Amino acid sequence: MFDSLSQKLQNAFRNLRGLGKISEANAGEALREVRLALLDADVNFQVARDFIEEVKRKALGQEVVQSVQPGQQIIKIIHDELVKLLGSTHAGLALSGNPACLILAGLHGSGKTTSSAKLARWLQKQARQTLLVAADVYRPAAMDQLETLGKQIEVPVFALHGETDVLKIARQALEFARQNNRNTLLFDTAGRLQIDQPLVQELVRLRDLIQPQEILLVLDAATGQEAVNVATHFDQALQITGAILTKLDGDARGGAALSLKAVTGKPIKFIGTGEKVDEFEPFHPERMASRILGMGDVVSLVERAVEAVDLDDARRMEEKMRKGQFSLEDFLEQLRAMKKLGSLESLVGMLPGGAEAVKRMDMNKQEKEFKRMEGIICAMTPQERRAPQILNAKRRVRIAKGSGVHVSEVNNLLNKFSQMQQMMKKMGKFQKMMGRMGGLPGFKT
Repeated sequence: MFDSLSQKLQNAFRNLRGLGKISEANAGEALREVRLALLDADVNFQVARDFIEEVKRKALGQEVVQSVQPGQQIIKIIHDELVKLLGSTHAGLALSGNPACLILAGLHGSGKTTSSAKLARWLQKQARQTLLVAADVYRPAAMDQLETLGKQIEVPVFALHGETDVLKIARQALEFARQNNRNTLLFDTAGRLQIDQPLVQELVRLRDLIQPQEILLVLDAATGQEAVNVATHFDQALQITGAILTKLDGDARGGAALSLKAVTGKPIKFIGTGEKVDEFEPFHPERMASRILGMGDVVSLVERAVEAVDLDDARRMEEKMRKGQFSLEDFLEQLRAMKKLGSLESLVGMLPGGAEAVKRMDMNKQEKEFKRMEGIICAMTPQERRAPQILNAKRRVRIAKGSGVHVSEVNNLLNKFSQMQQMMKKMGKFQKMMGRMGGLPGFKT
């Protein structure tokens, strides 16, 4: 996410950090690199220029804090201005009425249908009784795709196959929602070109009929600055309330995210970070600014962990580890729990300095290693997972064949697991000893 921009900003910051004193000359040269990095990321020219001017004005006009290096202070100013550029605070959804209605609009191929399902899943988690409405009557199989996604996320879909009147679909969907106690309707509309006035007017008529609380424009992040032009056009026609930025996992530029709020005045409300239905999150300007500047996003990482990990399971696992009873079956459970958090690259990228670590490490290799470990453990019987000491040479050969690896890889996994068990037992004994001694001063057991 924003890999190229983040890397170029880090290079510019190396020069900034070395500044012993801020002057227009030395700060100007470093900020020139920041401006070029923004332009290269396809940020709107006027937005980039105004951004640099504001940073320069604050950097030169501000008293330097005694304990902070001047260069570090400029980086703090850049961070604060980046947060402001991205929208300052998280813009939530304003949902009222029963039912509340949301329209998702956008160009062909921007990811509306997938985003509809992702947003519906998110709304369900907020205790909303959501109904997906298939209002794309032009794209072949659009309704089928939405119904498939609806089953996957366990959200009902209202679809009238063969019907081409979007307003008729909307009226019946509203009636269906009232009869079935669905308090939130999410309309997945047809993709269109911004110059396609008849289709845009169809959206206007749909808006006037259902009076939606939110009209969200789905934008492909890879379109860069053009996404801002699209947003401007749709806003003029529909008065959009915000945007969903998709395909951020594959976009190295990020110009759309940095320009949208400044040019259109409309906030980014959600971002799509992958193809899976759970790779979707609310947009937080401060967290995103920290990610772009290589400072990580620990808050989002913790939120993701809280959502994916069962607290009782975590306590039970911690108890097993402390007592030295951690088995390969437990290890397999931990591997699968980690997969729920997302890709290894995305997890490491959320840690401070994680972007640099991602570049140094081969994340694909690490992901494959985890999959091989999972495959090896899955090839074992439940008895073997609980008591790996019974794994003789014959059993190891069978496991290697069953998981498609060499015996040496099975041996390597078992050796590492044995070392991990020994370490856990030592930690458990140390904690017991500290408990008997009443603990060390300032040390809690």
